[in-house]
Amino acid sequence: MRIVVLNGSPKGVHSITLQYVRFLEKKYPQHAFQVFNVAHDIRKIEVDEALFHEIIGQVIEADGILWAFPLYYFLVSAQYKKFIELIWERKVENTFRDKYTAAISTSIHLFEHTAHNYIHGICDDLEMKFLGSYSADMYDLTKEPEQKRFLIFFDEFLRGIEKGISTAREYAPLRPNPFQYESKNHLRPVDPGEKKILILTVCLPGQTNLAHMVERLKGCFRKAPQVVNLFDVEMKGGCLGCIRCGYDNTCIYEGKDEFIDFFRETLKKADVIVFAGAIQDRYLSSRWKMFFDRTFFNNRSPYLVDKQIAFVISGSLDQISNLRQILEGYVELQQGNLAGIVTDEQDKSSEIDSLIASLAHRLIEYATTDYIRPSTFLGVGGHKIFRDNIYGRLRFPFQADHAFYRKSGAYDFPQKDLKARITSAFFDTPYQNTCHA
Repeated sequence: MRIVVLNGSPKGVHSITLQYVRFLEKKYPQHAFQVFNVAHDIRKIEVDEALFHEIIGQVIEADGILWAFPLYYFLVSAQYKKFIELIWERKVENTFRDKYTAAISTSIHLFEHTAHNYIHGICDDLEMKFLGSYSADMYDLTKEPEQKRFLIFFDEFLRGIEKGISTAREYAPLRPNPFQYESKNHLRPVDPGEKKILILTVCLPGQTNLAHMVERLKGCFRKAPQVVNLFDVEMKGGCLGCIRCGYDNTCIYEGKDEFIDFFRETLKKADVIVFAGAIQDRYLSSRWKMFFDRTFFNNRSPYLVDKQIAFVISGSLDQISNLRQILEGYVELQQGNLAGIVTDEQDKSSEIDSLIASLAHRLIEYATTDYIRPSTFLGVGGHKIFRDNIYGRLRFPFQADHAFYRKSGAYDFPQKDLKARITSAFFDTPYQNTCHA
């Protein structure tokens, strides 16, 4: 069989995820694996349509497609996201129809399920026959039991192709909302006082609803907030996954574009931040993904601590619960407070007007009272996964994180709670299996 592998790592041939594919090549020499490093080569693919169509041509000839990717901030990398967008932009989505497919990823098991949900949804939108996901830990390939488990997964993938099994769609097609929003209600702006308000947006031509929502939000404050379109912030590329920043938070792009200065001088100094974007496929745009990926140079040190955060979204967020969880998890992991999410899904402009006005008042009220809601599992669980990995196996490459965790008290292991240990020891009694007649 011919298996086409769409490698989603910006590291290309040096990707950990790709080593899992190489492992399969050795175990299944009777099958042909063709790897395309689409994330690493995305710039070439964007400008060279012949190269893009060469990849698509091999997809047409393939018996199976493997989406292979590392986890980048709840999702795939921005470079991989851009390749997925090109499939629709260049109108070749029909070439993926009825192709058998599966997804494999490597991570530390932190929100990798949202990345797999995204890829599964994309495969359903392409009308592919999805045969499953495999979420591997970065070091699983060094363990014989995990190797066996991985081979069982791939055996099932091959068997599904050979037998031509039927698959069910899990994610329903997205229904576009043709509603056109135009702000009409009279404004009663709120006084932000000394609070610094930043509205970040990626607004493309034709995204009129988003543009009107941003304008409405701007008008809700007596003092005009700073509005930055991320296309106006020079970013020469997405995160490369080189982890140079792990040592001292110094990014490989330092001094080469505007992002680091923007992050430090604008983003981190704001008290209130509103992220405004339009849904593109089952996420926001690849430009937004580049922004989130590039913040990784700050590593696991949260950068939204005590800030009020909101999202203004154009698109059918109610149909993409996975994206909502990503937004909520992002804010919790960064220790900000999610004041609300407003979309253009209502059928009346007056309702959207009211929702945006209420959001503006709530942002300032929470910022004034320093309100931060308690973390849910998204934040608590994420923190513990980070904590344990930084203290353990990731300490060496992420020295900056280790130093921050020690200084901030983020190494809050349960054995350090002496009061709880003493109480548990006092009340702890040997288990007795008693039977009452």
